[in-house]
Amino acid sequence: MHKTKKLAALLLALAMVFALAACGEAETTQSPAPTESIQPTEAAEPSAEPSAEVSVWDNAQYTEDTELGEGAMTVSFECTAEERTVTFTVHTDADNLRDALEGVGLISGEESEFGMYVKFVNGMSADYEADGFYWSLYVGGEYATSGVDTTPVTDGMSCAFVREAA
Repeated sequence: MHKTKKLAALLLALAMVFALAACGEAETTQSPAPTESIQPTEAAEPSAEPSAEVSVWDNAQYTEDTELGEGAMTVSFECTAEERTVTFTVHTDADNLRDALEGVGLISGEESEFGMYVKFVNGMSADYEADGFYWSLYVGGEYATSGVDTTPVTDGMSCAFVREAA
């Protein structure tokens, strides 16, 4: 009986040694467990200030007052967006405001049944369907009652396009 206990103890010890060896070997031959992505417990709060503020002025052709064109008449033209204004002195012989401003590359847009729908002024975009902004035309400080196509040019006139939200 004494020999049986010794033999059983020896077999039990060997079984434990083999079991430990097998665990260690399995640990080295198995591929590591996939890393789990850590999910935040709360939604991240948006910062109060964007890291790089985007401005329509980033696309402006001119950021300082500028004189453009050639012609007998002079038009003072202002472009206002985001509380910033640039004034242009445009020299022209054009009959209407569209030809005067388009001729020096200050406006562009799309044709509509009412004339040009101005989408770009001084390289800056305002497209009501895309961003909810539009260009308002002012002549002599008053909201224009005619479009850029039908507003006649007179020497010394002042006009402006103002980017406004709908």
